Amino acid sequence: MTAVAPRAQRGPCQGDGTRSIRLAHTLVAVRESRETLVSDLRERGVSAPVIDEAESVVAELVANAVRHARALPDGCVRIRWKVKAGAVEVEVRDGGGETNPRPVRTSPLAARGRGLRIVRSMAHEWGVLEESNGRTVWAALGGPSRRRAG
Repeated sequence: MTAVAPRAQRGPCQGDGTRSIRLAHTLVAVRESRETLVSDLRERGVSAPVIDEAESVVAELVANAVRHARALPDGCVRIRWKVKAGAVEVEVRDGGGETNPRPVRTSPLAARGRGLRIVRSMAHEWGVLEESNGRTVWAALGGPSRRRAG
């Protein structure tokens, strides 16, 4: 499958709002998602610490989607992010997989397995939405989340 070029749905360059891209379900999507997200957040004036956290989180979530889950029906993974009052929520949607995303304990010498622990340490909230046609893993950074439960 050939790579799908990032196609961000863009509104005004500054301010709040949601953006979304679909990328080919390959490891190249990790780099492309980071570059697109960081560029957009900089254009919108999000603070550098929140941008750094969002970059790390999107890289972990996209890598997990590519390594551990199926592609969406169109062969892609969808990355969506929302900015509101300087806070950022990042979502990565894939076709679901055999395992449930959760932080695990790893040995100090393990080459993998720290991704969701990193996400958990940076995000003030994160979660997994399982649906019949896929899975969305999300994280909220830099402020309160609209998803906060009761």
